[in-house]
Amino acid sequence: MHINSILNRYLFKEMLAPFVISLMFFTFVFMMAKILDITNMIVNYSISLTSVLMLLLYTIPHFLEFVIPISIMVSVLVTFLRLAGDNEIVAMKAGGFSLYRLLPPVLAFCLIGSVLTTFMTIYGVPWGRLALKKMTYEIASSNIDIGLKERTFNDMFKGVMIYINRVDITNKTIADVFIEDQRDKDIVSTILSPEGVIFSDPAKLFFKIRLYNGLINRVDLDKRSVQTINFGTYDINLDINKAGYDFKKIKKKEKDMSLSELRGYLKKKSPGDEKYIQAQMEYYKKFSIPFACFALGLLAVPLGVQTSSSKRSYGIGHGLLFILLYYLLMSAGFVFGEAGLYPPVIGMWAPDIVIGGIAIFLLVRAAGDSPVNLIFLYNFLKRIFQK
Repeated sequence: MHINSILNRYLFKEMLAPFVISLMFFTFVFMMAKILDITNMIVNYSISLTSVLMLLLYTIPHFLEFVIPISIMVSVLVTFLRLAGDNEIVAMKAGGFSLYRLLPPVLAFCLIGSVLTTFMTIYGVPWGRLALKKMTYEIASSNIDIGLKERTFNDMFKGVMIYINRVDITNKTIADVFIEDQRDKDIVSTILSPEGVIFSDPAKLFFKIRLYNGLINRVDLDKRSVQTINFGTYDINLDINKAGYDFKKIKKKEKDMSLSELRGYLKKKSPGDEKYIQAQMEYYKKFSIPFACFALGLLAVPLGVQTSSSKRSYGIGHGLLFILLYYLLMSAGFVFGEAGLYPPVIGMWAPDIVIGGIAIFLLVRAAGDSPVNLIFLYNFLKRIFQK
């Protein structure tokens, strides 16, 4: 028993370094897309270093809920690949240790990863998403160019819908502008212009768009009349304070809600509602993703043990393929769940069940010294999907 505890500590320590390295690496990879957006804000809008660091901090929880399970699998896989490559697995089996007796440190490691992921899904992600939205709106309130994105319908101003085909950040000019103004309840104005300029006063949260050589279609709902006006220059004023837009009161979506908020939201919505289904999927996802640490972690054991005679890249390649399979199944679960093809609980838990079942199947074969035949597994899954 004393020898077994030494072995457990040895395996656990061997998994720590690969876990930390893979956690940092995959976090950096996932953040690359955000870094590009933040770099654009630094160059064009001169936001402070503190704001940049806070934006990065708020995005980290969203990445970690996916990165931690991946890092768990990679760390277990790399550890057992090294043990198999150095013939330590053979030595352990010769000393009377079966593959099952090597699982306690792996399960403990997966449990820690699952707890960390649960913390991220329940607390970290809602906090990060909401804080990121608030900070983004605060930055946008000082730089209207951030809010007015190209080829996007912008509704940040109450009663006004703005579509701009092209925005020149350097000269503050815009091209191919469409604006629908419904601030007057009796009149709807549609404004079309090939070009314009943006003026702003960030201190007063006051913005003005000056348009050139366009036309205005005004529909009077009360008199049931339509008026068309051609103009050479036209100014449209956008005042956030008068429009009633409050940056502090941001409407939460299902992804932004905490566990308790989702429960209350589900009680208010009817079961057949589309928002109800989306909330259900977010609710079950908060528990299914942490369980992926066990499914992927256990799967890494037979993949690492059975590749002693092959290159290590062979085992790592199969590990990455199964990681890709897991997240493809999760994406399919979202699509089919929202379409109503099967209940949300199945859509969110199916990836864990499939990967977990494969892990147990391969683990039993590896413990019995049977070869882990992935071609056989591929053909088996192919027959199932065909049926």
